[in-house]
Amino acid sequence: LSAALWSDELGLKTLLLEENAELGGQLLRTYNAIENHLGTQAKNGRELRDIFVKQIEDRSFTIKLSSAVSEVDLENKTILQTSGERFSARALILATGVRRRKLNIEGEEKFKNKGIIESGKRDQDSVRGKNAAVVGGGDAAFENALILAKRAKSVVLIHRQKDFRARAEFIEQTKNNPKIKILTDSVVQKFIGGEHLETVKIKNSQTNKTQVFPFEAVLIRIGVEPNTELFRGQIDLDENGYIKIDQTCETSVKEIFAVGDVANPLAPTVSSAVGMGAAAAKIIFSKLIS
Repeated sequence: LSAALWSDELGLKTLLLEENAELGGQLLRTYNAIENHLGTQAKNGRELRDIFVKQIEDRSFTIKLSSAVSEVDLENKTILQTSGERFSARALILATGVRRRKLNIEGEEKFKNKGIIESGKRDQDSVRGKNAAVVGGGDAAFENALILAKRAKSVVLIHRQKDFRARAEFIEQTKNNPKIKILTDSVVQKFIGGEHLETVKIKNSQTNKTQVFPFEAVLIRIGVEPNTELFRGQIDLDENGYIKIDQTCETSVKEIFAVGDVANPLAPTVSSAVGMGAAAAKIIFSKLIS
């Protein structure tokens, strides 16, 4: 949105393609308050999205929703949609974002929204009086464990390693919470149940012993991965699949730019994404008029 807004501001003919039925991306799955984006605050991601969308209401650039892309030729700057429609441009800005990483184990898809929950903030009432678990070892895992502990009967935080990536204050609060137990060196192997999740099979990587735990709710927070499958083999990516860019947000292919989380694995924030979008648009403008 920022890139499109600035492109329009600079008089560039602009088309924004959005795969989903509404704008917003990850903001629509952000349920906590956003209080650190300079200039505005919002009770959640959707409210901030609404503020952004209202700001572009009177802009003249084109937005196409539900516009999934099946193929991209970055060298020739052409885009083919699943509908068969094709577009070409003098410059492209890639802002495909990231998605939550999955465990990719048996039962994960089956019990989605049937025990495997999406957010501690949004779903905390659904775990009232239940045995819950959080999988992960970073800030998000610890923060969500603390949130779920307010309603759940008990919470177990499961991490595959011994050490954590989370901030010290989160770790301390979690260890001091009598309702939370921490399992380290533990790998989730299988989700089990009938219509809803009932138990989880976990293996200890040190002893190789497996146990089945009674969990009626599980939240998975094991990080994110970039949406770059369409670009592989065409531009330089890092070892984790994120797009490599220079100081102007340009990729290894000329006139192809990347902004937001898909090109910013170290400091992904709303503020940085907004700034990168503006920067890319201004660089494109300067290149096109030179």
